[in-house]
Amino acid sequence: MIVTRSPLRISLGGGGTDLPSYYCHHEGFLIAGAIDKYVYITLHQTFVEELIIKYSKLERVKSIDEVQHPIIKEALKFVGIEAPHLEITSMADIPAGTGLGSSGSFTTALLKSLHALKKNLVHPQELAEQACHIELDVLNEPIGKQDQYIAAYGGLTCFRFLANGQVEAWPLKVDTETLYNLEDNLLLFFTGYSRSASHILQEQDTKSRQQDSEMITNLHFVKDLGLKSKEALETGNLHAFAELMNVHWDYKKQRSANMSNTQIDDWYQLALKNGALGGKTVGAGGGGFLMFYAEDKIKLRHVMREAGLIEVRFRFDFHGTQVIAQS
Repeated sequence: MIVTRSPLRISLGGGGTDLPSYYCHHEGFLIAGAIDKYVYITLHQTFVEELIIKYSKLERVKSIDEVQHPIIKEALKFVGIEAPHLEITSMADIPAGTGLGSSGSFTTALLKSLHALKKNLVHPQELAEQACHIELDVLNEPIGKQDQYIAAYGGLTCFRFLANGQVEAWPLKVDTETLYNLEDNLLLFFTGYSRSASHILQEQDTKSRQQDSEMITNLHFVKDLGLKSKEALETGNLHAFAELMNVHWDYKKQRSANMSNTQIDDWYQLALKNGALGGKTVGAGGGGFLMFYAEDKIKLRHVMREAGLIEVRFRFDFHGTQVIAQS
C-alpha cells in the first residue's frame, strides 16, 4: 500500500503567464502558494490480474490500453507499469474544477505513487516536468505549468517560465511576521460554481498563439504585477499586495468574458464594502473560489456567509508532493 498526497494552490501574482503560448515568446513569471488542502492517491498491489481504478467513476480493466481516464492511462505508460495488478484510488479535500489546481496536483500525486512503486527517486523539478509533459505535451491541454510545479515544490514559490520550456523555481523571501499575517488575512470563499479550466483558458491560449496584441499586452502587464507583488510581499507591504490583487482581477476579467459573471461581480463588490482590501478569483476564473485579503475578517466572514458562500480555511504547505504512507 502506497499513499501520496499533493497540495492544492493559490496564485499570488502573475497567473496566466505560465502558458506555453505566452512564455515561449515572452517568458512568464508568477508566485504561487501551496495550501494544506490535498489530492490523495492510494495505490495497492492486488492478486487479481486487472486494474481497478476509483475516482468519480469506477474502472475495472485488463490492460492499460483499456483505461479511460486519460491522465492515469498516460502516467502508467510513462512510468513503465506493465503487470496490471493494481488498485488506484483518488480522493481530494476540494472538488475538481474550483480553481485550486487539482488536475496538476492529481498528476503529481499519481506519478509520485507510481515512482514509489518502482522504487524511483524523483526530484520535485523532475516530477513537475513529467506531469507537465503528460498534461500539456501528450494530452494537449491548453493549460499552464503553475499547478504541477507548485504541487511538486510546495511553499510560497516564485517561478520563471523560460522560452526554451525550462522552469526556474526559488522560494519567496518573506519574513515570519509577513508569512503569518498573509496566512491569517487571506480568505477563500467557494462560489458554488465548478468549471473546466481548459475551457476557460482556451480563448487566452488561442489569442496568445495568434499573437493578439491586446492579449499579449494584458499578459505583459499581469507579469509586471507579479513582479510588483513579489516586491510587496518581500518588503512586508501587504496593503500594497492587496491593491495589486484588485488590479490583477480587473485585467484578468479583460482576457475573457467567461472569467466572471454578474453574481461573482456582486460578491466581489460586497466583500470590498465589508472589510476586504483586495481580491480576485483563484485559477482560471469563471467560478471556483474567491480569494480576499482582509484585516477585518469577522465582518467579511459574516457578510459572505449571509450571502451564501462557504469559507475554506487554510494554512500554507511547505512539503509539496510526498509519500505519506508505504507498507
